[in-house]
Amino acid sequence: MSISFQNLTLLRNLYLQKIIGFEYSDPFFVNKSISSQMPRDIDALKSNILTCHLCDLNKSRTQSMIGFGDENADIMIVDYSVSQNEDEQNSYFIGRSGEMLKNMCQNVLNLKIEDIYFTHSIKCKPLNANEPSSSEANSCKTYLLAQIEFIKPKIIITLGLNAYENLTNDIGNFENVRGHLCDFKEYKLVPIYHPNYLLRNPELKKTTLNDLKTIKRYI
Repeated sequence: MSISFQNLTLLRNLYLQKIIGFEYSDPFFVNKSISSQMPRDIDALKSNILTCHLCDLNKSRTQSMIGFGDENADIMIVDYSVSQNEDEQNSYFIGRSGEMLKNMCQNVLNLKIEDIYFTHSIKCKPLNANEPSSSEANSCKTYLLAQIEFIKPKIIITLGLNAYENLTNDIGNFENVRGHLCDFKEYKLVPIYHPNYLLRNPELKKTTLNDLKTIKRYI
């Protein structure tokens, strides 16, 4: 096995620091223990989500939000994080943003909300409406990937930049892929603007309408 000069230099420096008294241990990753524990079915996954205490968001939530809709759906919609209203009411598609999303599904995709599956990347409401930390997002990502594997949608729709980047790890590329059919593992994914963003930027509604028409062609 060949070792690069860079690695040899690193090992030499680590050895010298050990001689003068520094101690080292293997890195410990908080979320590593759940990465290989695939639930046997979607009901077991739901139970895991409902009782999850992997991060501090369990202290701020009223409940974990598993998801809503058809567990055999062709369309899976992924939002980024649970809103305070969703947490308090234990309900989806609420408020102006939820109403807009419902209209997108019903009036453009010609689907009832019961015919799709809607979930969040982060299953609990962020503490004090703060931006979720990377550790909190990583704690939930295993759950989201497991949901995708169980539901096996034809198309995954991500709402907004954060949901897209958290799921795909494709950072800084949202505007280039928005509205396009992208490959994600063995699935197809289309990122679109978040309804909240459209409420603040109504001139982009026509753009999202065209994105939804693209999705409809592939259903």
